[in-house]
Amino acid sequence: MAASVGTTSEDTSGGRTAREAKPMDSAVEAAAARTASDPSPAEATATAAQGATHRKRSARGSSIPPELRGSMRRIAKELAEMARDPPCNCSAAPAGSNLFEWRATIMGPEDSPYSGGVFHLDIKFPKDYPFKPPKLRFKTRIYHCNVSASGEICLDILKDKWSPALTLSKVLVSLSSLLTDPNPADPLEASIAQLLIHDKPKHDARAREYTLRHASA
Repeated sequence: MAASVGTTSEDTSGGRTAREAKPMDSAVEAAAARTASDPSPAEATATAAQGATHRKRSARGSSIPPELRGSMRRIAKELAEMARDPPCNCSAAPAGSNLFEWRATIMGPEDSPYSGGVFHLDIKFPKDYPFKPPKLRFKTRIYHCNVSASGEICLDILKDKWSPALTLSKVLVSLSSLLTDPNPADPLEASIAQLLIHDKPKHDARAREYTLRHASA
């Protein structure tokens, strides 16, 4: 049986509050709507995952299109798993009522020129997830040869090396590793890759400057 949540409306004539039941498309969306917009590594994933069990129970027999139920169950499962075992220095959770759109945060690794930075990303899951990879984009500007000026990311597991066995948690860990070990052999920003190859101290100084300017907490 599909779940519903209550919305509050004010009676301006008498000052009383009346509650009206407003049906949602699914309990999945209702639980996701409680998620913080900018999650912290410690709390946001766990908060969003509180309704994961209820989501699984509600998917069957609800108004969710049949072709989306498998992907939504998988996304809800990953959300619950990330709450139990969050990736180091990373957090992610739904951005609002759409379970297919998330926001993530990656803390700059200490042993990198991005140390001290807080990097925000947008995540979009395809409707046929996990058979196709999620799309991630940096919202925070970063000086990195594998990240374009518009935030696009060059990472093999987000392209031809993707497998349904991978998870968003593993993707975030790989991105964190990419901040420590950039791959100049497969760049999106060729000039940054060349500077990294030929003058790493200068490259790292520029990366630290970008981090201080655009990613300071």
